[in-house]
Amino acid sequence: MYDVIVVGAGAAGLLASAEAGRRGLRVLLCERNRFPGAKLRITGKGRCNLTNDCGIREALDNIPTGSNFLQSAFNALPPKSAMELFESLGLPLKTERGGRVFPVSDRASDVVGALLRYARESGVATVRCRVTGLELSGGAVSGAVAGDRRIPCRSAVLCTGGMSYPQTGSTGDGYAIAERLGHTIMPIRPSLVPLVARGEMCARLEGLSLKNVRLAIHRVGKRGAKTIFDEMGELLFTHFGISGPLTLSASAHMGDFCDDSYTAVIDMKPALDEDKLDARILRDFAENANRDFVQMLRRLVPARMAPVIADAAGIPPNTKVHSVTRGQRAALRIALKRLTFEITGSRPIQEAVITSGGIKLSEIDPKTMQSKLVRGLHFAGEIIDADAYTGGFNLQIAWSTACAAGRNVLGARAFPGI
Repeated sequence: MYDVIVVGAGAAGLLASAEAGRRGLRVLLCERNRFPGAKLRITGKGRCNLTNDCGIREALDNIPTGSNFLQSAFNALPPKSAMELFESLGLPLKTERGGRVFPVSDRASDVVGALLRYARESGVATVRCRVTGLELSGGAVSGAVAGDRRIPCRSAVLCTGGMSYPQTGSTGDGYAIAERLGHTIMPIRPSLVPLVARGEMCARLEGLSLKNVRLAIHRVGKRGAKTIFDEMGELLFTHFGISGPLTLSASAHMGDFCDDSYTAVIDMKPALDEDKLDARILRDFAENANRDFVQMLRRLVPARMAPVIADAAGIPPNTKVHSVTRGQRAALRIALKRLTFEITGSRPIQEAVITSGGIKLSEIDPKTMQSKLVRGLHFAGEIIDADAYTGGFNLQIAWSTACAAGRNVLGARAFPGI
């Protein structure tokens, strides 16, 4: 008989099990993969942006879904406390642009290693098995089912993640378990995901990365027209559309592609207003009056982009610079400041960084992460209907909810009811 069974040895599962174990509870951590922390090991291109060095309010402002629900968990374990926790586990940290926090070693495996040590030192037992269900007795958790094996327990914490990166084991098992116990699963969709564009323009630029550009996303739908994203950063063109940090951040603001239409606008020269850009173009024109227009363009944009900008401006590439009219110059400014194309959808959830949707938040006690429907059942991490923008905020959700679950599972707090 275990006090607690934690299902899933990812970011949330590792920390929740350690927090429960250090309270003297008998904890079993169940993981279907050969190695724990599979998804955590590849987070941040293997570097692991594990939180953001900011205050609670700023962190919650970066969580478009579930920020109100998460206030209690974030107050109990804010980003600063998460940083202190990891450093107390022997993991030196550093802060980079935008408050992004990484291990000094730049190795995500070191984050996994620190959590594994913490769990081990807290007395957590681990087993490789796939939990497919939970058993109840009198409305409370009484056991876990793994194949033909039943594991008796007094409580359980579901930390099975979402459905992104299924090769790491995130295949939606936890949703099925929770749904059979009466929980509502909010619609699942990809977030922090590359976007698909109409036309051939992006495909022509496949593999080209742009830095210090501005990406704006405009939405038109039943709620009217609105700019839902407008930020500077790095963008990557692909054979299907766009990817890169800016695109992933933008995707978190986008909803249903059936009811709404989306347009992407790239500003290639965000540091220059139209007057300053025109002065720059006139200077380049004067210095390259007898050259072909497309050759002159390479002074303004990457060589591979020059023909695309020429087409967008409607100027034949072999036009001599001294022949470019005032109207064509105005079209060039528009092409450089407002390169526009339609976004038709996102890539599949298997390519998303995180999953949006999950266990309905109104069915969970925000202070303890305990189910309001089943006594002794707790949730933590990506399985719940809460997701954030890039910058370490999604892992902070994992740490805060994991601590809330691990520190309160089988606690004295009364069952909240619904």
